[in-house]
Amino acid sequence: MLLLYDAHVHLTDGEYSGYISHVISSLYAMKIVACSVAVDLETTKKSFRLFNDHKKVVRQFVGIHPEFAAREDLDKFVQVARENMASVDGIGEIGLDGTYEAERGVPYGRQKQVFCAMLALAESTGKPVSIHSRRSLDDILAILPSYRLQGALLHWFAGSKKQLAKSMEMGLYVSYGPALVYSEDKKVLLKHTQRDRFLVETDGPVRYSRCFEGKPALPTSFLPSVVASAAAVLGVTYGEAAEMTARNTEAFLGSQQL
Repeated sequence: MLLLYDAHVHLTDGEYSGYISHVISSLYAMKIVACSVAVDLETTKKSFRLFNDHKKVVRQFVGIHPEFAAREDLDKFVQVARENMASVDGIGEIGLDGTYEAERGVPYGRQKQVFCAMLALAESTGKPVSIHSRRSLDDILAILPSYRLQGALLHWFAGSKKQLAKSMEMGLYVSYGPALVYSEDKKVLLKHTQRDRFLVETDGPVRYSRCFEGKPALPTSFLPSVVASAAAVLGVTYGEAAEMTARNTEAFLGSQQL
């Protein structure tokens, strides 16, 4: 069995363009599987070009991120996704963001329209979803029961303990990233998360100023530290935490309908 899974990373981001072949080689060498998320049609097409020949170490998620909901041609995206569904392992990164309307001019209503279309695509194709939920978690928790999804991940979970409990009741997965190394809030949330419902991620190429010297996140260099931090929080060994997160991610990727 492969050792580790990075549940959410942006390997199609331009930050990796100069050395993506080295990243892929490192994934093979370290037995890490990366769930690479796209954010629009351009990165979706790029994902197919880069990773169709690397299915052993890259799971391809394609979707329209809420940041780009206003600019993307929704019908065109769905057409391309359906035409390439044999290469698609999940739908993401999708979701809602309560800050984008005021800060970036992306209407919240349009975000909801695109998010629901992405959920419908996931439902009709039997794919799991990777969800962005900043300042929108209550709305997302209200929307999800309208769809029968294979698996749903609230990536980079940052809700309250009450919202976490609701997410667990709904059978959702949540993921924690490098902030788990230093954030007491994240450690508290992990302690309250069901052990069969948490995943680990890097969200690369995000940079973490409080750890890893502000370098862009990589699955091969950052993920082991996240797993080690999770192990410390849960009072288990590194190997047990690695096995737990691998088992959980495999269930998320191929779980039965909720």
